[in-house]
Amino acid sequence: MPKLWAQSLMFRAVFYTGLFTVLGTGLITYFLVQQVTTGLYQERLEQVQIEATTALVDARNQYESLSFSEPQSEEAAIAVLDNVGGPAAQQHRGIILIGLEDTATPYMADTSTAALPLSIIGSDLRESVLADRQSQFWQPVGIPVSGGQPEPGIVFGMHVSIAGQSYGLFFVYDFSSVQENIHFVFRIFIIAAAAMLLLNILIAAWVARTVVRPVSYAAEVSERIAEGQLEQRLAVVGEDEIARLGVSFNRMASTLQEQITQLANLSKMQQRFVSDVSHELRTPLTTISMAASMLHESREDFDPISQRSTELLHHQVERFQALLADLLEMSRFDAGAAELSISDVDLLSLAREVLIAAAPLAEQAGAEMNIVVQREPESAAAQSAAGEGDFIAEVDRRRIDRILRNLINNAIEHAEGRPVDLIIAASPTSVGIAVRDHGIGMTPAEVAHVFDRFWRADPARARTTGGSGLGLSIATEDTRLHQGSLDAWGQKGQGSCFRLVLPRHQGQPYRAAPLSLPPVYRPQDRERITAESQGFIVGEITHDRVHEQSLYPQEDSS
Repeated sequence: MPKLWAQSLMFRAVFYTGLFTVLGTGLITYFLVQQVTTGLYQERLEQVQIEATTALVDARNQYESLSFSEPQSEEAAIAVLDNVGGPAAQQHRGIILIGLEDTATPYMADTSTAALPLSIIGSDLRESVLADRQSQFWQPVGIPVSGGQPEPGIVFGMHVSIAGQSYGLFFVYDFSSVQENIHFVFRIFIIAAAAMLLLNILIAAWVARTVVRPVSYAAEVSERIAEGQLEQRLAVVGEDEIARLGVSFNRMASTLQEQITQLANLSKMQQRFVSDVSHELRTPLTTISMAASMLHESREDFDPISQRSTELLHHQVERFQALLADLLEMSRFDAGAAELSISDVDLLSLAREVLIAAAPLAEQAGAEMNIVVQREPESAAAQSAAGEGDFIAEVDRRRIDRILRNLINNAIEHAEGRPVDLIIAASPTSVGIAVRDHGIGMTPAEVAHVFDRFWRADPARARTTGGSGLGLSIATEDTRLHQGSLDAWGQKGQGSCFRLVLPRHQGQPYRAAPLSLPPVYRPQDRERITAESQGFIVGEITHDRVHEQSLYPQEDSS
């Protein structure tokens, strides 16, 4: 029900229409029933009041004119009751004659011509009649009915004097017919309210469907356009507001299609231009590189000025080659030609190799490199005995190696001589690697742009790694190919952190990152990494990017 309420505009429209109809018709029905009830009751009350007044006065006059000295006095008193008002008046009326004083003649007490219980006459009414012998009194009562609820009625009473004794003459009128009429009117109003509710719901459903159907269709067309079907349009019928919405939507879709097509063509032209220029530059750059290398090898035979010029030429040509390699790689990403070579890779072993390979650069920068392996406490011993196989994932080893080397080299460059930590953790569905430095850090605005192409936080700052400004962009594309995530965090003066999360199996997305950003770990969990760790020899490693000459000592080319 909550899902239907949130997703269906027609359901909400019908619900509110029904709710307001029930409230409105309920208030109207209550008001009308009250008015009808009051009218019928007042009309019946006025009618019986006139009749009771006339009959009571007539009966009292007859009793006052009677003589009760003869033996037939009781029969004469009852005959007066039978003659009051006639048979037609007694159709809905009962008559009770009750002695009001203990000294009243017994044979005149508890006389009833309507077979009504004497208890129906309340003590308050009897006392009122006895106290004021000239006035008429009335009181609503419930008339008992065998096997059912008491029916409404009204009792009118007046004092009469018989043979010098005080009696009360009471007329009991039945109001059940009024009650039946009220119930009938109430049932009619309920049926009318139900019919109105059903009619309003049907009207609301029809109106809502008329409005919602074009909107739903527009939403479907919008989703198709978002999926790339730019030729989709709305069918416009009529000239009402919905039709004008459809015309505006189609005009907007046409404009978007034109702009997207223009941007796509421009992007293709730019990609082709970058690719063509990069390929065209490779041949002359190779020749220049060979000449620069020969000059660099023979620099000892030159004078000091020529030696310096030769070294600058050599380093700048290497940077040019690195930039060209990055541009070619980005052009492959833009063209969608990049593919993965998947294999099972132990990411912990790969991370150690990358750290050891970067050790010369870290020593040159005066930064200490550490690795932190986070394991579950209850299974740490078993994992340690099993080795490093708990961090195996299906990845392209070359691309992940490139990502890690880029992150570590950047961390060393910006660490300002402080420690650089690589933290690795795993979950059943993913493996996470974080590279944390404690250097200059980044502001939130810089973090938002750190993965942009050719972006640098401080363009004026001297660089030692000879990067092209495309390293993190290439790392982002490599991560996207693996269906993983690459996130950044930083604070000025507290350092920065990059977190790489990769699924263990391609095509099976991970549930959650096994590392927080930045990760939490203890300093005593660090394991120091140096160039001599595990007997590593730098010369045995092959590098696929030219600008990784930064791993070896070089002079500042500025």
